[in-house]
Amino acid sequence: MTDVCTLCGGSAVTFTKDKQRSYFKCRECELIFADPKAKLSKNSEKEVYDLHQNDPNDEGYRRFLSLLTKPLLERVAASAEGLDFGCGPGPTLNLMLEDAGIRMALYDIFYYPDKAPLKQRYDVVTCTEVVEHFNAPATSWPTLVGLLKERAWLAVMTSLFTRETPEAFLAWQYKNDPTHVSFYTPLTMQWLAKHFGLECEILSQRVIFFQRVS
Repeated sequence: MTDVCTLCGGSAVTFTKDKQRSYFKCRECELIFADPKAKLSKNSEKEVYDLHQNDPNDEGYRRFLSLLTKPLLERVAASAEGLDFGCGPGPTLNLMLEDAGIRMALYDIFYYPDKAPLKQRYDVVTCTEVVEHFNAPATSWPTLVGLLKERAWLAVMTSLFTRETPEAFLAWQYKNDPTHVSFYTPLTMQWLAKHFGLECEILSQRVIFFQRVS
């Protein structure tokens, strides 16, 4: 069975399936995506997000976010202006960056829905544990890139799928969250960089930096 890739529009083939849904893999950009017909309603999606325990006072959560903030602060000036895109119900990353002098705005489709911050451009945009939720990555990624000034940074946290087999994917806990619908490989990130004229640095299986060069 074939389908159209939700990111690049290329041809995607059935990769595997579990008890909840089928998954397709694009022949061009290697995005793996859940069957769009199985996506949750907006209300059901928010109900899952409401269960997240993102507490700014949680030291474990801060340590997790430091996987991104520590290398980012080595690249971004303290006078920078940034946006935390998809900040969730308990914004924390913005506070960590503000402690270093970076002025941060917030946007989240459910919790901070004011779109005024999306009308500006920034020196840095952070997007932590968000891109896997993109039901329509072909429109969401251009929105992200459009927020960047020239030479600005886009700092992404997700979990890259680095093994090739359907069996490994089925055993991957990350795909079990029903709100996770778009799964990226290192090649997908390289495709995004080439498509949008970005430089891409894959720091780890969890952290990917892009820089706008044009």
